[in-house]
Amino acid sequence: MTVTGHTPAPTVEPGTAAETRLLDRVFRLRELAILAVLLVMVAVTQADNPEFLSAQGVKDLLLNATILVLVASGQALVVITRNVDLSVGSVLGLTAFAAGDFLQGGGNALVAVLLAVALGIGCGLLNGALVSLGRVPALVVTLGTLYIVRGADSIWVGSRQITASDLPDAFTDFGSGGLSAVPYLALIALAVLVATAYYLRNFGGGRELYALGSHPEAARLAGIPVRRRVLAAYVACGALTGLAGALYLARFGNVDSSTGSGYELTVVSAVVVGGVAFTGGSGSVYGAALGALLLTTVGSVLPALGVSSVWVLAINGVLLVLAIAVDRIVALRVARALRKRSAPHRRDLRHD
Repeated sequence: MTVTGHTPAPTVEPGTAAETRLLDRVFRLRELAILAVLLVMVAVTQADNPEFLSAQGVKDLLLNATILVLVASGQALVVITRNVDLSVGSVLGLTAFAAGDFLQGGGNALVAVLLAVALGIGCGLLNGALVSLGRVPALVVTLGTLYIVRGADSIWVGSRQITASDLPDAFTDFGSGGLSAVPYLALIALAVLVATAYYLRNFGGGRELYALGSHPEAARLAGIPVRRRVLAAYVACGALTGLAGALYLARFGNVDSSTGSGYELTVVSAVVVGGVAFTGGSGSVYGAALGALLLTTVGSVLPALGVSSVWVLAINGVLLVLAIAVDRIVALRVARALRKRSAPHRRDLRHD
């Protein structure tokens, strides 16, 4: 007689779930702290320079943050899965010039935006396939594609430059226009941000990104399609970067082979400063957006206060180091708290 047994379904340790919930609460508080710092910084600047929060000042502040918010939102999806995309700056430059080249030839503006998004998706597919299917470390893959895309962009673009005079007036007007002090581009970024956050919070695929970022092996044992989710995160990041490239063109009306160079470092800084843990599994796109807004506001606040803009990079670096240090300290404290909380339960189990 043959006895057929059922393999028990993998279970998640209570400590892991409790740690995730506790980290989520901690990072929400951190997002509130970033918002508080941002509001205080703006208030101090406004007190010193009453023109800072004029209608045009607010509009410029939001316009400056829009592109970074979009790319940081896509980067946050990747970082939540415990990966990173260092090619976003190069992809931004490539998609911006592709959209501009298409428009320069008399193309439709909407088709140009879709072309930029499609090109970004292609770059995301390449990164995601190498990381998820090829199992090559994300840092190595995206550092390589950073140089590949930048090199291809430089060969294609050469010494050419697209300026606002080469683009349709309606396109550039849209990039600088808005409803009173709120730019159209900021409304697009807000819509994308809300949709992405809603997906992460309310759809199974979004929650699975957090699960595999927290513990990839446990996620695999629980039946989560890890490779597919990582690939989807990279594709989404590429799509949002492509959209940001098209909007960058509309905003500035000027692109060349150097567009987006070094931008990936600013994006990663915004994500980490915004509370998305670089070790994966924690954070939100709202936090990444707040981090982006904080970094761009620093760049606007210093000149308004009469401080040289050369301090911007130094301050961004300090914020990044502080954010990483806070992440590490929080993780250690959470782990210690959970060990203390679970100690009585373990003693009871031994007595039983």
